[in-house]
This record gives sequence, structure tokens and C-alpha cells, in this order.
Amino acid sequence: MPIPDQRLHRAASNRPYFSADGETYLTPTPLRRIEKSHPLRVLSEEDFAFWQTYGYVVVREAISPEAASALLEFAWDFQGLDPERPETWYEEREFRSDLDRDLFVYGFVEAYHHQLIWDSRQNHRVHDAFVDIWDCEELWTTLDRLNLNPPNIKNRSRSLIEPTEQGFDIELHWDVDTTLEVLPQRVQGIIALNDTEPELGGFQCCPELFRQFDRWRVEQPEGRDPIRPAVDRREFPLVRPDLHAGDLLIFNGLLAHGVAPNSGSGARAVQYLSMMPALEEHEELRRSRIDSWRTLSTPDWNGTLLGDAARHESLRYGAAELTGLGRKVLGLDSWGAQ
Repeated sequence: MPIPDQRLHRAASNRPYFSADGETYLTPTPLRRIEKSHPLRVLSEEDFAFWQTYGYVVVREAISPEAASALLEFAWDFQGLDPERPETWYEEREFRSDLDRDLFVYGFVEAYHHQLIWDSRQNHRVHDAFVDIWDCEELWTTLDRLNLNPPNIKNRSRSLIEPTEQGFDIELHWDVDTTLEVLPQRVQGIIALNDTEPELGGFQCCPELFRQFDRWRVEQPEGRDPIRPAVDRREFPLVRPDLHAGDLLIFNGLLAHGVAPNSGSGARAVQYLSMMPALEEHEELRRSRIDSWRTLSTPDWNGTLLGDAARHESLRYGAAELTGLGRKVLGLDSWGAQ
């Protein structure tokens, strides 16, 4: 069940961030215009300027290539797939719903709390990169999953998903309503678990639209699609950042982005991982996060998180061990505690 409390809560940071759900935030100064009050920890000055101008930044080897390789091996094993036998990638299965089928096509792996997943979340370099982005240390990690995307053919073909003319488009969309007068702030991230190659598809974005968004926005007609940009891609070309195993890509929710289909012969894999200002006063949300970690229950912050249909992760392994940083980014310990 989603968290019902929709009041705005102030995050546990000196910089004012407010949110009802720990997903999108309101703040007096948009992220692309904040002036740093804390020294950069991971990003260079050039990295931070690029982030603010184009809406994304790549942190090289945020986790080690060895850690990325271990997560990739886990993603194969969790789903019972053999990386050396492509026929196992397309075995027929029953779906619980159309959403379940769509998530299978897109390659989502319904594991959220394995130790390896938490090791990325409690990695100091990963946390410090998000500290640079938000200009505050008091962050919570998102409780998200992995993605393992084989070539989009057979029962993983995107043609199985009914196309729409408006709203969400996997190939290019925003993650916030861009027609709102006050634009919410949201940050997302992915860690590459293997090297990206052009034919494997992957993350793509429209950085020039982000750079010119304020001007572009006022020129648009009323009633435009709030989450699907109608743009001339010759004027606003798509960019596919080069990622290697262990690299962390952080992007602004106001960056139009998507995922190109995999037309190659191998699989592409990532861990979804972002960090947001900690809503420590939102007690219901905090308890929900802790319970999800402790019992390995599927997180309830998003209706697209379903849990594995064949064998839920709570039946496979126990709760991950947390470091001091891990306890804080979960919400188990307060950032204000000594």
C-alpha cells in the first residue's frame, strides 16, 4: 500500500527541502541553480557545472568493477537465467498482470534487499556523489531494484506493449510534471553492471533540451503533454552516455530521458540507485522503509514494484547487514545522532 500521509515534511538538512513522499521535493532554489555551501567530495568543479547545465553527470567507478560483476552474476542467478544459454532468457511464463508482462519486457529484476544491493547503497563514494548533488549530507537511499535487459526480441519484444500517443514513453520522457508552475525537484541514478555498447541500447537523454528548458517551455502551447516531450530531435539530439561497469550516472528528473531498446546479442544490466534528502520527521515512511529492509518485504513507495512472482526474495536470504552509513541512509539511525 502507498504511504497515505501527503503532508509536506521538511528534510533533516540545513538546506530547505520539503516532500510528501521522499521522491519529489520542493525547494526555494532549483538544483540546477544552487550555489554550493559544502565543498565537493567526488565531483570536480567541471562535473558539477556540467550537471547543472545539462542535467546529468557520470561518476566513474562509483563502485568497483568487481562489485558490479558480482551484482551482474546475482541478477542472472536470481532470475534462474544462464548468461551462456540465450534460450533461457525467453522461456515462456505466466504473468500476473499487464504490468508484470511489461516489467519482464523491460528487464526488471524484482530483488530489493540483497546484501550486494545494499553494499552499493552504503558505499561512501556513491553517497558522497549525491551529497555533492543535493549540497547536503543527510540523505536516504531509494529502495529500488536491478535491471537485466536481454535483446528485445521474442517474448521480450517491446512490440508486445501497446504504444500510446501521450504520457509515458520508455524511449523519452520526464519523471515529473513539467507543466507545473513550481517544478518539483527529483534526482535519479543508475550504476552500470557491465560495459555499455551501442547495440545494447541503454540510457539516453536530451541534454540540450534541459539546457534550454526555460526558454522552450514558455514557447509551448497550452495542454501539451506534461511528461512526454514533443521536440525536433535534430534541434534537441539524443545522447547516450558511455558507461562502464561500476560507473554511476546521476540525472535530474527534469532531464528528458529514456531507454533505447537492446538490439544486440548480449544483455545490459544496471542497478537503480538514487539518494534524496532524509525525511526523518515522516515517521510512517521511515517505519515502512525499516520494515521493508528487516522483513525483505517489497517496498511500497511505487505501484510498479511487484516482488518476484516465482519465489519472493524474503524466501531466499535474510536481511542485509548495514554499516553505520547504511543505517543512516535507510533511516534506522538519525543523521543528527552522535
